Amino acid sequence: MNETMFEKFFNHRDYLIVQYKEGNITKSEYVQYNVDYINKNKIKPFDIIDIYEKGMYNYQYYNMMAKYYFMQGKMLMNNEDDEKYSKSFIEEGHYYYRLKDKSTLNLLKLLKFKNVEAYYIKLNSKNLMGKLYEIYLKDYDKAILHSQNFRLLDTLKRNKVFIEGYRKSVIDDYVNVKY
Repeated sequence: MNETMFEKFFNHRDYLIVQYKEGNITKSEYVQYNVDYINKNKIKPFDIIDIYEKGMYNYQYYNMMAKYYFMQGKMLMNNEDDEKYSKSFIEEGHYYYRLKDKSTLNLLKLLKFKNVEAYYIKLNSKNLMGKLYEIYLKDYDKAILHSQNFRLLDTLKRNKVFIEGYRKSVIDDYVNVKY
């Protein structure tokens, strides 16, 4: 059977999700293995999001790259000699998060905000509480997005898909674990 590029990408992601849920890999390893897959397969994001799969693909690509660079930056933070590298990695992470949010907005526009729910999530992190929100695409399997972007939040509210209050994340066992 010939798998499409999307099927390969999402099957690999699903495999890693199962490995994480079963305790076979850590959250850091989950991120690292996703980035290794991206690099090995020379994956690049799409310029135009005209189908759901491209939007989710871009979201995952940018999200994993952002998490990876933040993870690298945090590992170097405690070493004074590596402080400039740490800052560089963290800036790169912010860059990918901005692209992720732009891609998220493009995906939501493509979907016309239909069957979308967004809400703040309950977190163990006091720093992220009231900042991080979840976007649940109810028509799709495993379509859970996250952001802290205020512009995107305003757009969700204007489109009447943001629900006030806090909810437990659909993937609580992932979002409440540090890497």
